[in-house]
Amino acid sequence: MVPVVRSLLETDLYKFTMWQALLHGHPNSHSEYEFVCRNAPSFPLAELVDEVNAQLDHLCLLSFNDDELAYLRSLRFMKSDFVDFLAVFRFQRKFIHARAEGGTLAITAAGPQVHVMGFEIFVLYIVNELYFRRFDQAAALAEGRERLLDKVAALKAFGMRPAPRHPFEFSDFGLRRRFSSAWHDEVVLRLTAEVPQYFKGTSNVYLAKRLGNVPIGTMAHEYMQSFQAFGVRLRDFQKAALEDWVQEYRGDLGIALTDVVGMDAFLADFDLYFAKLFDGLRHDSGDPKAWGEKALAHYAALRVDANTKRLVFSDGLDLETAFGLYRHFADRIMTGFGIGTNLTNDVGLTPLNIVMKLVRCNGQSVAKLSDSPGKTMCKDETFLAYLRQVFQHPAA
Repeated sequence: MVPVVRSLLETDLYKFTMWQALLHGHPNSHSEYEFVCRNAPSFPLAELVDEVNAQLDHLCLLSFNDDELAYLRSLRFMKSDFVDFLAVFRFQRKFIHARAEGGTLAITAAGPQVHVMGFEIFVLYIVNELYFRRFDQAAALAEGRERLLDKVAALKAFGMRPAPRHPFEFSDFGLRRRFSSAWHDEVVLRLTAEVPQYFKGTSNVYLAKRLGNVPIGTMAHEYMQSFQAFGVRLRDFQKAALEDWVQEYRGDLGIALTDVVGMDAFLADFDLYFAKLFDGLRHDSGDPKAWGEKALAHYAALRVDANTKRLVFSDGLDLETAFGLYRHFADRIMTGFGIGTNLTNDVGLTPLNIVMKLVRCNGQSVAKLSDSPGKTMCKDETFLAYLRQVFQHPAA
């Protein structure tokens, strides 16, 4: 077996930041996660089940080494007691199960949240790499290099145009759906070397450490969703999550995720207090221009200078889409772009659209009411209907 996972550090930064906040604020919570493939693969993913289980066995043997822990301690928002926790942490195999259900690959993780939340990113890139190992590697990499060459050329050409008020900046968000670790390395190395004026970092903490890049990330949906089950009034879960984040990070990691129950419901909770404390907002579903205009209108209504804030776009982006959004907004607010699959799995093959999402916390259902059709994930229709009613979110 050729291991897919090289290091426990090779996960997205926001896993560590959410992990720390939940360890400090809710160390006893219990959670359940489920793997889902949203598109049709070229062969049944159930064929991978034995290989996936072998890779999970390997993952659960790994621990953080002293050099990796020292790197995490060097990040000013990582606290000493959390890194001490990671020093003795190992994934527990009993908390995760992969099995074949017909042609479907079913993967579930359930247990104490601080012991199972970390599985997500590893599971996703394990499945991806095992899947794409079955295709012609040489042909895919040749095509990927041609496309990467075109991307670099497009970035250099874009830089010759008149600059708006704020610069164009993008980062790699492609760990979870990458073609392979070797290709991910090659992409990030090339972008770091050739377009450092635009390429500002990677969500992959392992690569950031290796290459001297900035690790990028703040929070994901699971952090906000967890607060639906943390004993606060459901109507107040977003405000409780944002407040806990502010108290944990005291001004660091100030980009808030907006689409757990839709942008309108988020802005209703994102009052002047939060608008001043957070550096900006992240888009992950719905029409990005409409979302950005709502954000700008909200800042204007609060009399907050939007030029001191940032909009981060991260929903299925490619460079051309990012360029268009940049031209639309960059004279009015700072922007940032997290590009994932189109950087790390643009090799001429159809990428998998896979996720591993939080579905229950502390014995009750949690959900995301996405602004994009197909992204809502919750099996409990009663809870979903109640959540829609509480936040006046239209049915998809």
